[in-house]
Amino acid sequence: MPRLILFNKPYGVICQFSGDGARPTLADFVDVRGVYPAGRLDSDSEGLVLLTDDGRLQARIADPKFKLPKTYLVQVEGEPSEDALAKLRSGVLLKDGITRPADARKIEPPELWQRDPPVRFRKTVPDAWISLTLREGRNRQVRRMTAAVGLPTLRLVRWQVGPWSLDGLSLGQWRALDVD
Repeated sequence: MPRLILFNKPYGVICQFSGDGARPTLADFVDVRGVYPAGRLDSDSEGLVLLTDDGRLQARIADPKFKLPKTYLVQVEGEPSEDALAKLRSGVLLKDGITRPADARKIEPPELWQRDPPVRFRKTVPDAWISLTLREGRNRQVRRMTAAVGLPTLRLVRWQVGPWSLDGLSLGQWRALDVD
């Protein structure tokens, strides 16, 4: 039976098991042999990383052709207008083409762990949180989409991938599941 590990990746951790020794990697947190990340999460992003020992499951999770939804909680600089949210919902033109429509809505600030280092706040510029659900996985897509609609990303937390979420999982912790 394939194993699936849900890991709450802290900011600054590289999403691989080997590194240059200068920055922490998955190996510093997950002491399970034979599992590999199903997709990546940039070192400056936080949240859910899925690891598995099954190649087919890894492909099903990571390959955009399966359109597995990925939900992100995004702290943005500025106040999201309905027009900006509508653009995110309909697709945003990026240098590598237009994105697929996303689910986008403004949310109340979520109750999350403290980030280390903390997000830089500016007294004269408001910030807000949005929930953004994508069904594709381009490089740094959330950051590029929010920037394209005038809302630069300050903090990015992947909360859910398909049916799996961070519910009940503390920062830097992992949980193993058996999957069919």
